[in-house]
Amino acid sequence: MKILIVDDEAMIRAVIREYVEFEGGEAVEAADGMEAVNLCKNQTFDAVVMDVMMPRLDGFSAVKEIRKFSDVPVLMLSARGEEYDKLFGFEIGSDDYVTKPFSPKEVMARLHVLMKRGKNARPADVYEFGGLKVDLVGRNVFADGRRLVLTPKEYELLFYFVQNEGVALSREKLLSEVWGYDFYGDDRTVDTHIKMLRGNLGEYRKYIVTLRGVGYKFEVC
Repeated sequence: MKILIVDDEAMIRAVIREYVEFEGGEAVEAADGMEAVNLCKNQTFDAVVMDVMMPRLDGFSAVKEIRKFSDVPVLMLSARGEEYDKLFGFEIGSDDYVTKPFSPKEVMARLHVLMKRGKNARPADVYEFGGLKVDLVGRNVFADGRRLVLTPKEYELLFYFVQNEGVALSREKLLSEVWGYDFYGDDRTVDTHIKMLRGNLGEYRKYIVTLRGVGYKFEVC
């Protein structure tokens, strides 16, 4: 395994490196997010351990950049344990989150899970419909090779449609599955987001079919 360790604290990088090398792996270090992005562009890694608070380019911004071209598994490290930070990390494409101070053994255990999950899930979680490519693991959507920038909810809607291709989905079903059972919305919430999603999909908006009196269906003719 080849792990990229990104943290502005040399001591933390050294500790994780020791555990990676103890297991026979290779560790590459970066002191900030900008260096991490450049390394990911030029090398292939099995996983990335990414600190959040760093100079030049923070961890969240670095993950956003990396997700533009790679679906490498990312484990975030942060001294900030607020739920908002964790949710935001997941929304931008990180795969797991560990709060400092941490156990190096836990970090390694989580990395093994992410790498195993990535190898098993990645091929089955990339869908192509003509010129539309949807990468569920990397949270990337491409139209004719151009990466689309969607809101988190638009990503979730499209991913749910893709995973349920050909299935008639009511607005109530979409509300419960995409927004959650505790979301107090109405049909207009779904319609508004689908209108925005269609606008971003361009010519591929045709795949989201309106079923009058029922809801919607993702259908590729």
